Amino acid sequence: TTGGRYDGPARWTVEDGCIVGRTTEKGEGGLLYTERFFHSFELTLEVKMDHPFDSGVFLRMLPPDTGLKGVQVTLDHRPGGEIGAVYADGFLQHNEHGAKHYRKDEWNHVRVHCVGRDFRLQAWVNGEPVTDYRLPPGTKGFAESGRIGLQVHPAEPGPNVVRFRAIAIRELPVFDPDEFRVDDAGRLTPVGEGWQDLLAGGDALPAFAPRAEDSGFAVRDGVLALLVDGTADELRTVEDFADFELRLDFKLAPLANSGIFLRADRARTDSAFSGCEVQILDDHGWEAATRTVLKPWQKTGSLYGAVAPRVQGTLAPNGVWNTLEIRYQGTRLRTRLNGFTLYDVDTAELRPELGPPFSARAKRGFLGIQRHAPGGAVEGAAFAWIRNAFVRRL
Repeated sequence: TTGGRYDGPARWTVEDGCIVGRTTEKGEGGLLYTERFFHSFELTLEVKMDHPFDSGVFLRMLPPDTGLKGVQVTLDHRPGGEIGAVYADGFLQHNEHGAKHYRKDEWNHVRVHCVGRDFRLQAWVNGEPVTDYRLPPGTKGFAESGRIGLQVHPAEPGPNVVRFRAIAIRELPVFDPDEFRVDDAGRLTPVGEGWQDLLAGGDALPAFAPRAEDSGFAVRDGVLALLVDGTADELRTVEDFADFELRLDFKLAPLANSGIFLRADRARTDSAFSGCEVQILDDHGWEAATRTVLKPWQKTGSLYGAVAPRVQGTLAPNGVWNTLEIRYQGTRLRTRLNGFTLYDVDTAELRPELGPPFSARAKRGFLGIQRHAPGGAVEGAAFAWIRNAFVRRL
């Protein structure tokens, strides 16, 4: 299949509940990729290879025309091969000892853990740690997120095959391991300095200032639900912010419509334009259900009314957690979605299609969560959920 570097016509079949990979009669290999992009995750699988055979697990793979590389955990089961080495157009880390944990002619359990923008990559074979590699901070040329691939390496023609089964993935929030640690439930705890948890406080919201008459929000176990029924249009932080970094996870129900307000003016009610809004919307089903056509600056991650995401297709399916990362310093605004940089712009140079110039907007203000309820168009009591919401002043 295609979708990343090292594409090729390797033969892939499903046999006895296993994904089976073979070279072609000409010895050609290739990769089988996920449809979706993944950034931070834990992948588990079982693999059984004939000997000799060269395979691997590829991470963060993008098409070659992007100019960005992914990375491979090698499963090279042949004389001179390495199990658990790290490879990206050349070895980043060799592994002379990983093969001793691999059992020939048997099923082997492999676990791969990948987190961080400058990724930290760990791997285990049959429960034994074989790989622990951290990409040096600031290294250029690597993808922020991408597809996961299973490989059949090109080789001399032969009958040997690789088999994969029990493949599972647990997605993790996008985070830097120098700044956060994550538990098995996907909850983050800061280890870096300066991060304020906006959803701390149990089932209360002490970081926000809802009016007594407002309703439409509920928080439980650190997850904020945006309810279908209620009266509030938005939830405002108690404090105001000028320069900051904000990160949060969100997931959506069909027809969800929300957004994050930045530097909004408390004296006004047009938060998207007194400050600005980073859009959150059900891009997948909105147009078909409403029979409308979204403008590019209306899609998730866009700077509403002003800037469209430069990368499309990064929003996870409904019901799956996404990570939004926003940095606003001076007039510079950068937004990332699921590890992809959507834009990094100087707002002073923008000419919005909607709303006033940014020079006329507040330079300091509250952070807000928009509740644009779909009015009963979704199943269940809530249409969107937010967790792991942290802000840090710059």
